[in-house]
Amino acid sequence: MENRENVKGVAARVAIWSARHRALAILGWIGFVIATVVLSGQIGTRQADEGTAGHGDSGDADRIVAAAGFPQEPAGEMVLIQNRAGTDRVAAAEEVTRALGTVRDVAGVNEPIDSPDGRSTLITFTITGDPDTAEERVGPALDAVAKVQSAHPDLYIAEAGSASADQLVSEELEGGLTRLGMLSIPVTLGILLVAFGAVVAAFLPVVLAIMSVVAAIGLMAAASRFAPAVDETTHVMLLIGLAVGVDYCLFYIRRERDERRRGADPDRALMIAAQTSGRSIWVSGLTVMIAMAGMFFTQDVVFVSFAAGTILVVATAVLGSLTVLPALLSALGDRVDAIKIPGLYRRNSDGRVWNALLGLVLAKPLVSAMVAIAALGALAFPALDLKTRGQGIQDISPDAPVVQAFLASAEAFPSKTTPAQIVVEDDSVQTAEFERTLTAFKAAVAASGGKLVEPVDVEVNPAGNVAVVSVGLAGKESDSVAVDALNLLRDRVVPDTFGRIGGATALVTGSTAGGVDYNDQLSKTLPLVFTFVLGLAFILLLVSFRSVVVAATGLVLNLLSVAACYGMLVFVFQYGNFEEQLGFVSGGGITNWIPMFLFVILFGLSMDYHVFVVSRIREGHDRGLSTRDAVREGIGRTAGVITSAAVVMVAVFALFATLPLTATKELGVGLAAAVLLDATIIRAVLLPSVMALLGRANWWLPKWLGWLPEVAHEVPEQVTPERRDERELTPIS
Repeated sequence: MENRENVKGVAARVAIWSARHRALAILGWIGFVIATVVLSGQIGTRQADEGTAGHGDSGDADRIVAAAGFPQEPAGEMVLIQNRAGTDRVAAAEEVTRALGTVRDVAGVNEPIDSPDGRSTLITFTITGDPDTAEERVGPALDAVAKVQSAHPDLYIAEAGSASADQLVSEELEGGLTRLGMLSIPVTLGILLVAFGAVVAAFLPVVLAIMSVVAAIGLMAAASRFAPAVDETTHVMLLIGLAVGVDYCLFYIRRERDERRRGADPDRALMIAAQTSGRSIWVSGLTVMIAMAGMFFTQDVVFVSFAAGTILVVATAVLGSLTVLPALLSALGDRVDAIKIPGLYRRNSDGRVWNALLGLVLAKPLVSAMVAIAALGALAFPALDLKTRGQGIQDISPDAPVVQAFLASAEAFPSKTTPAQIVVEDDSVQTAEFERTLTAFKAAVAASGGKLVEPVDVEVNPAGNVAVVSVGLAGKESDSVAVDALNLLRDRVVPDTFGRIGGATALVTGSTAGGVDYNDQLSKTLPLVFTFVLGLAFILLLVSFRSVVVAATGLVLNLLSVAACYGMLVFVFQYGNFEEQLGFVSGGGITNWIPMFLFVILFGLSMDYHVFVVSRIREGHDRGLSTRDAVREGIGRTAGVITSAAVVMVAVFALFATLPLTATKELGVGLAAAVLLDATIIRAVLLPSVMALLGRANWWLPKWLGWLPEVAHEVPEQVTPERRDERELTPIS
């Protein structure tokens, strides 16, 4: 590693330094990871206040309420009693009231109220203490209600509320995410054991990927001062960090092993791997980070947290792959293939099946391209009907008793479960003028034709300058009926009543209003996100490959992959196919944050494969091969590693489809399907066929862009892949 002749690029120079200073590079990496953990423990992670981070009128209203000094409300619960075969709800309501009165941590049991249709009775109460920990104390109340239900099988008696919902989320979702995090690691390791056929080579990517995730989570503590974190960010960081971290190491190790088998000495093999795969890693990582940065434009607390977390985890994965990995490979030498697994270890990692398919594609590139485009078009077609919807409690676990009770209560008592809230800020909220306005508002509610539902409740803050007026909306939270009622409230009723108070601020919030405002914010920022991600990715590819055509082709292929992913999501989750197999109930649309999140994630991850494959093709082209021969060699030699990397990603992402939340199922199915398509139809069929058809035009660069820096892709002359026969690696002492 003393000779730096012909070494070009940051990745190769860093690798040489790391190999020459192995101990410093390895201990420095370990020290870096430990330092981030210590940093996180010392300063803590600042959590986002999602309750005051909304958008539009609802966000402004929530912030007014948060600053108004209302006393902290205890966690509210309710018991619904409905007719089935029996009709005597009075006796059951009395039993529920008595039973709740004997339960510890239960307070404020209100008198039963009947629904307008006379079929339902509702009893509300609260759980004492901190509402954030009420889920830990709601169990006895649930048990008491269940006993009353057992005594009255002819009635439907069930409990729902914020504490019981939080308990369900903790048990179902958070428990599932924890299991997922623990399961994803052995699944990934198992796939790598099959891919490498050697224990050391398989463990190396997993260990480095885990260390990258740990370091990134530690750095997130500092980043949270600028981008407050949401709870889900850690799980997203594990998902992305494990996928890209393993892939980057996989690309690097495979290239180093292949060069050793072709006769290169250890230093030479490492330098070639650094100058080729290492360069692809930092270009790919930079592209992924650019894609993730697009989420900042949404100005949404969840997306901003996801952006910060994913950028950090990709950056640490790139750093580890370019620094400590070369040091470890240099120290291990051929021992990276130590502890071979009989029957799995193979000298040649090239994929025979993919090479056979590649031969057919290059023989008939036009037909192959048309077939691939037709297949992707068919998959993407349902995306033309894509509809989004807000997330609701029914998305957690549709068969859970708490969910069913909440939905039944919302239908019978909309004003008690998901009411709209008019936040009025003015010094007049305790005056006779406000009372007259409130009377006019109640009259407008009564004359709304059932779109607005009584009763109307009013709460005033201690300072007497903010009033929260609650009223029910017809429909179910985010459906068209509820949105129509919300529009009536916002456009006519509120301006004609509270809007007439001089100088007063009257804004509508609530779950339905929040969902509508959230969708409006995404619609406004979506063009900015797409323009930023596509524009910077195009520039990066243009500079990296000095080709307008390669850059444009990369964007188009990635967009086709995303479109096909959207189409499959619509077919499954919007149209309700495979509900029983996946365990969800279709809400008639895709969760509103999923399309944008999938776009940035998929666009970034697709660049892993694209940059890696096209870089290998460019190597052949720069050595003087024809475009078809360069495509044949580049894709043929990367088929094995691309397959292994894709299997790792698909397996990790597919695990998310096993979680109870509909949004995580959409995320898991979408990511897994898109990566599978990207590694098969896109990279194995469409990319080679399009490049074969374009020929020399692939490398076209206008003269006026000749000032772009020269980026070397070819392997430096000394030992080329064709000069020696492949040999088996023998561990050295």
